[in-house]
Amino acid sequence: MLAIVTIAGQQFKVSEGQEIFVHQLEANAGDAVSFDQVHMTIGDSSTVVGTPVISGAEVKATVIGHQKGDKVIVFKKKRRKGYRKKNGHRQSFTKIRIESINA
Repeated sequence: MLAIVTIAGQQFKVSEGQEIFVHQLEANAGDAVSFDQVHMTIGDSSTVVGTPVISGAEVKATVIGHQKGDKVIVFKKKRRKGYRKKNGHRQSFTKIRIESINA
């Protein structure tokens, strides 16, 4: 079974047993989390589309851990003016495993 669900402001296409990285969640490693903003479910015989969400549908997941993504360099320059600005950024992510999809 597949589902399209909103997690931390982004939409993901998920299936049971899948591991994904999402923006950092307020949960510790090993905690169980659930998401109720399910927009669509695709089963073996039927497809259900919400308007905008499916009432009563839920995706349950387990937090595996937290980590940071790759460093992104932000470099700004204005030619012939001596203006140069260099910044770096590393986004924090949470790795979760989808346990079940209840529609």
